[in-house]
Amino acid sequence: MAQWCQLQMLECKYLEQVDQLYDDSFPMDIRQYLSRWIESIDWDTVAVQDSLATIRFHDLLAQLDDQHSRFALESNFLQQHNFRKIKRNLQDRFQEDPVTMAMIISRNLKEEQKILACAKEAEQEGEGTVSAMVVEKQKLDNKVKDLKDKVQFLDQLLKNLEDLQDDYDFKMNTLKNRENELNAISVKELEREKFNTARMCIELKQKRHDVVSFLTELLNLTQSLIQDLISEELPEWKQRQQIACIGGPPNACVDQLQNWFTAVAEALQQARQHLKKMLELEQKFTYENDPISQKKTHLENRALELLKNLLSNSLVVERQPCMPTHPQRPLVLKTGVQFTVKLRFLVKLQEFNYQLKVKAMFDKDVTEKKGFRKFNILGTNTKVMNMEESNGSLAAEFRHLQLKEQKLAGNRTNEGPLIVTEELHSLSFESELHLNQSGLYIKLEAMALPLVVISNVCQLPSGWASILWYNMLTTEPKNLKFFLSPPAAKWSQLSEVLSWQFSSVTKRGLNQEQLNMLADKLLGAKAQRNPDGFIPWTKFCKSANEKAFPFWLWIEGILDLIKRHLLCLWNDGCIMGFISKEREKGLLSNKCPGTFLLRFSESSKEGAITFTWIEHDVHDKPVYHSVEPYTKKELSAVSLPDIIRTYKVMAVENIPENPLRFLYPDIPKDKAFGKYYPKPSETEEPMDMENTEKTGYMKTELISVSEVHPSRLQDNMMPMSPDDYKVLERYVSPRDLDAVMDLQDLRCQELTSSFETSFFSRSVVDMSSDFQDQN
Repeated sequence: MAQWCQLQMLECKYLEQVDQLYDDSFPMDIRQYLSRWIESIDWDTVAVQDSLATIRFHDLLAQLDDQHSRFALESNFLQQHNFRKIKRNLQDRFQEDPVTMAMIISRNLKEEQKILACAKEAEQEGEGTVSAMVVEKQKLDNKVKDLKDKVQFLDQLLKNLEDLQDDYDFKMNTLKNRENELNAISVKELEREKFNTARMCIELKQKRHDVVSFLTELLNLTQSLIQDLISEELPEWKQRQQIACIGGPPNACVDQLQNWFTAVAEALQQARQHLKKMLELEQKFTYENDPISQKKTHLENRALELLKNLLSNSLVVERQPCMPTHPQRPLVLKTGVQFTVKLRFLVKLQEFNYQLKVKAMFDKDVTEKKGFRKFNILGTNTKVMNMEESNGSLAAEFRHLQLKEQKLAGNRTNEGPLIVTEELHSLSFESELHLNQSGLYIKLEAMALPLVVISNVCQLPSGWASILWYNMLTTEPKNLKFFLSPPAAKWSQLSEVLSWQFSSVTKRGLNQEQLNMLADKLLGAKAQRNPDGFIPWTKFCKSANEKAFPFWLWIEGILDLIKRHLLCLWNDGCIMGFISKEREKGLLSNKCPGTFLLRFSESSKEGAITFTWIEHDVHDKPVYHSVEPYTKKELSAVSLPDIIRTYKVMAVENIPENPLRFLYPDIPKDKAFGKYYPKPSETEEPMDMENTEKTGYMKTELISVSEVHPSRLQDNMMPMSPDDYKVLERYVSPRDLDAVMDLQDLRCQELTSSFETSFFSRSVVDMSSDFQDQN
């Protein structure tokens, strides 16, 4: 079954998570109507190839045109209008950067798969293994249900009281009339009626007391629920949102939160209506020590105060500020670039629709500080909340806000306390709510999580590091002075966040062995003795000297390398990635010659990957070789699987040979990487003579070649197999093949210059125990 069809069959709580994935950058309408086409494309591959992304972008526009034509045939004018608008927006956003669109689609499809997996897992677990959190939510659901039941019961009590009071009033009037017509015959009957009326009066007073007591009990339950929602559920949701912002599990349950807030608000509104009814009954009939007369003011004030407390905490930032061009880096905003932010009012009552006008303000409560930058917020900074634009919730989405720095004399000096990417700023929202019937005025406020404002995209990695550190260590949204004295982080905290950085953009986080290597890098020898050691902010994001580079920028470079060139290999588990030199030797030491593994370079700030393989010398001692790391520049020309497939080692008096045979632990190279190789039709006949005659050029292919000194490989170089000859024949002409066999003693550079095939020239480093490899 298609993925989109499976999603539509899920429960509401999962559908809500799906809804969080889509916004104006890529509307859900496209996902709905073009679901079959979207799921037929390998967007992971598209997202790493500019030319392919351009093709797919224009394919998408063509698909939109086709769908628009279908709407025209169906005379569906509204959808025709929507799709025209969607197409224009897509062209504005992605015409010059189709890779970003591909990345958004790829990410959304992966998140959908995660949601489906979670739903399936929850279904398999059953009710017997429900988590403690779910149990707590069930308790809250039960309290809300109990509140609704009490409201209905109070409604019935009031109706019974009103009926009883009407009966009592009728009997009293009847009794008065009969007293005026008194005669000897009706004395007994009159006494009996007086007795019945007196008993009815006692019953009436008791019911009045019951109604007042029950209303008090209902308000007590309401107060308890509001306390749970404001003190526990809302902060928990905001904390989950913080975690989701920095790559953690997707934040959910905002619809559930809305349901609870709305149910309590409805109960309070009904309770206030019940109070009005009680006052009407009091006006018709009262008596000394009437509980309604005694408690009405207190009950009215209490119900109103509870409602005010609930409403004043109901405005939340549903989706934190984010630039559409960097959907996985929220809370980092660049000057002059539009960003979006979405607000929701958790009390969804029709009477509030189009009644709340929200205004956005930047650094509203920030006191003057010398050296800190100031910004103006541009664009439409006021919106009216409504239920029509956001699947029925009472929401407002700001889509076209941007920041502009105030260029004032002395605005920023070199004496500023913080660098640009450590400055935290606030984006807040205000609104007003007037309850006309009660004359109640409520001021509503909401605040986004602290922001980092950059002026150049090169500052994005450092800005994101600040967002990670802040949201990992504090839940206080107004602590804008955080980086004046940033606290250290426990490795247990940081390791989880680092793993999220990988799992949020790929299908794999970091396993324990990979995290151990990173712990050693940050904590040194302390890592083993104190696995929960503290890492200071400066160690994470700042370098000790000019030549070194920060730990985080190294991680960021690797993340970018994976996203652009290694995504499929990383997802399939082919890349070991983070591994120490000692551990690498330990893993390879007892393996067959030619066994290799892939790891990331520790000396490249921009991100690079290398491979290490094992051989044995004449004394059967292991010898380890590592190739010079490959960077983004080289991987843009040739994919890593192709490099591994065609890699050669050249040495004087030796024939070129590929030393890579098994991916660790023992997977044959072609089995591990075969699906990434060019299709046979693409490589079967490299010598297309007809094409050569037309163009005047012979077909070429880039391969990696390493030159090794003969003393290193003379005794342990394995002879060429027939397969190696076939590989060599694939890349060179017969005449040049003869030249290779005759000129084995030439250096690699001299040999490659005589070929019509292009080569990368690499170096191989010895990884013996006394060699300190910095790659």
